[in-house]
Amino acid sequence: MPDLSADGRFGAAFGSAAGPRRVTTVAALLVAVTALPAAVLTLPDTTLNVVEQAGDALRLQAGGLRDLLRATGLTLPALLLAVPPAAVAARRLPVRAVLLVGLLVLLAGVLTAPLAGSVAAIAAVRAGQGLGAGIVLPAVLVLVWERRDNALTALWAGTLAATLLAAMPLALRAVPMPTGETAAPIEWHTALAPYRWPAMAAFAAALLGLLLRALTRGQGDRPLPAFRHAERGQLVLPLVPAAGFAFLAMMTTYDWSPGAQLVVAGAALLALLGLALVGGRDVTAGSPLACALVMVSAGLFTYPLVAPLSGLAAAHAQAAGDPAGLPVAPFAAGAVAALLGALATVRMSRAGARTAVLAGHGLIVVAVLLALAADVTGTPWMLLAPLVPLGAGVGMALAASLRDAGVGAALFGLTLCFPAVLTGQLLVLSLQVGRLQSVDPANDAQRLYGLTAGYRLWLIGAGVLALLLAALVAKTTARRAAAAVSATDAATGSEATREAGRTPASDAGERAVTAS
Repeated sequence: MPDLSADGRFGAAFGSAAGPRRVTTVAALLVAVTALPAAVLTLPDTTLNVVEQAGDALRLQAGGLRDLLRATGLTLPALLLAVPPAAVAARRLPVRAVLLVGLLVLLAGVLTAPLAGSVAAIAAVRAGQGLGAGIVLPAVLVLVWERRDNALTALWAGTLAATLLAAMPLALRAVPMPTGETAAPIEWHTALAPYRWPAMAAFAAALLGLLLRALTRGQGDRPLPAFRHAERGQLVLPLVPAAGFAFLAMMTTYDWSPGAQLVVAGAALLALLGLALVGGRDVTAGSPLACALVMVSAGLFTYPLVAPLSGLAAAHAQAAGDPAGLPVAPFAAGAVAALLGALATVRMSRAGARTAVLAGHGLIVVAVLLALAADVTGTPWMLLAPLVPLGAGVGMALAASLRDAGVGAALFGLTLCFPAVLTGQLLVLSLQVGRLQSVDPANDAQRLYGLTAGYRLWLIGAGVLALLLAALVAKTTARRAAAAVSATDAATGSEATREAGRTPASDAGERAVTAS
């Protein structure tokens, strides 16, 4: 039987020292580019597009339809609650085992979606998908951090940003809005899991990674620093606020006014910013380039900006009678821009990375201004104007902020990212519902006008928030840089003092001792 161990042909193919490291890096890359999309693609909820078919199949009345929509919306709350304990598990337990558990839970939720025949079963399926995704995300991050590779870290950041931008457009292509032409109706179960193959691909990549690690006998592993009690405390710190916010977000679906929803979202945003600022000062959860704050930006300005935009674009395409439906190419261009923006930071110095973090927020502001100035729901290609700078800005800022960040800081930022997604969703939905109530639409055109007006209000708010976060990031990074310079100066001064205290007599004495 041929020798495929790290000491045999397998190791010799790559070189005795670098071979195993390259193999494990490739395995981590495959997991990152498959598992992240599999997790994020569980977020979109397109049940409203098939709610009539689902209601007829489940024999639901009006109240039952509202319960159905609440059940299908459980994925994001379940995900953000799963991330903190999963982050702790990924640091304390073998990370590949945690990843496999998360992928198995995710696969169970995805593959059993067509079998759901009641509102309770649908709630279990969607919550299971969120739980699995919440376990997968921190496990993939730890797996990437073990490689200590700037390019792989940038790829992780770019893939996360890209999938957050592309998730809802892809879901709307799989489950389009209903039209008068019902020649090919969509099976309503599709809305519960529009894409199953990403989860299968991620599971296959994880198994391949285990096989490659076994073949290299773990020689490519580079263990992370020991998991300490302080790091565990920081990682679970957002759990209680996130649980409270998720509960309130679900409660707002019970006929809360748009104003009350806006208050809940505003309070959650203030809590997230407070956690990011306080955690950023901690030795474990802090990072030189304000990773936690940038993770909040990534959550606020990706999915909550693009998901409603894709819905409006799809509605305009339907109203115009466009048989092609929602144009996906502009959103794909935004996702590619996120990847390229992230990879552009690989060879930057720390000073260059700090500039990239601020420039990324600047691009987000530019994207918001372009979305306000242009009729992005008119010509499909007008969507490129805001989406490309938005993707490039988020990808660049997120990847640059992870430069020199420890695994604890990156995981702490991840625990804040998806609460920020839910906060942004609640903000935009409350504004859109408020505008709909003021318009009191009598037809589809007036309803579309109200939704568009509410989205434009959210764009204005998003621009203000992007400027605020950029200012906080600039202040935080400047303070960390000043502290680093002070520490360096203090160390240099101490060395100079020791050198100044040396006398010729002491030097002669030391030489005499050495000679003896």
